[in-house]
Amino acid sequence: MKLTILGSGSPEAHIRRASSGYLVEIGDDRILFDCGGGVFDNLVRSGRLPSDITHLFFSHLHSDHMMDYARLVHAAWDEGGSPLNVWGPAPIARITEGYFGKDGALSADLYARTELEASREVWVSRGGSLPRPWPRPNVVEIEPGFSHSENGWTLKSCSVPHAQPAFDCMAFSVESQGAKFVYSGDAAMCGELEELSRDADLLLHWCYRLSDETMNPALAKMSPTPADAARMAARAGVRQLMLTHFRVHMDTDEGHRSALADLKRHFNGPSAIVEDLQTFEIGPAGQTGTQ
Repeated sequence: MKLTILGSGSPEAHIRRASSGYLVEIGDDRILFDCGGGVFDNLVRSGRLPSDITHLFFSHLHSDHMMDYARLVHAAWDEGGSPLNVWGPAPIARITEGYFGKDGALSADLYARTELEASREVWVSRGGSLPRPWPRPNVVEIEPGFSHSENGWTLKSCSVPHAQPAFDCMAFSVESQGAKFVYSGDAAMCGELEELSRDADLLLHWCYRLSDETMNPALAKMSPTPADAARMAARAGVRQLMLTHFRVHMDTDEGHRSALADLKRHFNGPSAIVEDLQTFEIGPAGQTGTQ
């Protein structure tokens, strides 16, 4: 199981980090978790094509977790790729129709590319055939507790507190050949995530604030610190803990020192702050490491 960080930032514009996106590769399956702004470009920089993605799971539907969704689907379609398999909370089906439906936001573009004679000639010259159908991702709306098994890997999910009741918010685990990866999504501390993380070989946990930051109490309750994530990971028996979703003001030498000190203080295993395009090989106990 290989993990590539395609976006480790937040909604804020940041030259160092794209918004949320994480690629897990198992055999021939390329499983993308979230697709925020900048993730598409980092996917290409990592040496993959948009049409290489076989599965896309959305943890929730904040814009920084899905802004590049339409771009990914459109580009994969333009390469002649198979329809993308997509899972996410409602209203992902309506959002998809809003992009690619008959009266969707991209309908004028899609009409031009499929109906104009010159565009048809370009398509055929690239190996395509006519008539050319519009993009049609295979979309399945899911709720927390959803699970899926395919090609030797199993995905599980749980509810995490974040943006309810606007939409469901989930964390995911993936297990394959004795290895376990957990992605928190954007999650306040909760027992469901701790249980999902039990004995994970790598937990990728979001971090929206540092331990010494003063915030509105409601926001602080929903935004775990590095110390919070580290204590939870220790209780759950996690073997390696990585922080992501770093904001601009946290991405300083001082901010990194503070976060890393909290991780070391409360968690005994390997821990770090991830960076865009970093990769990890995730194996059973003792076989997980950075490439």
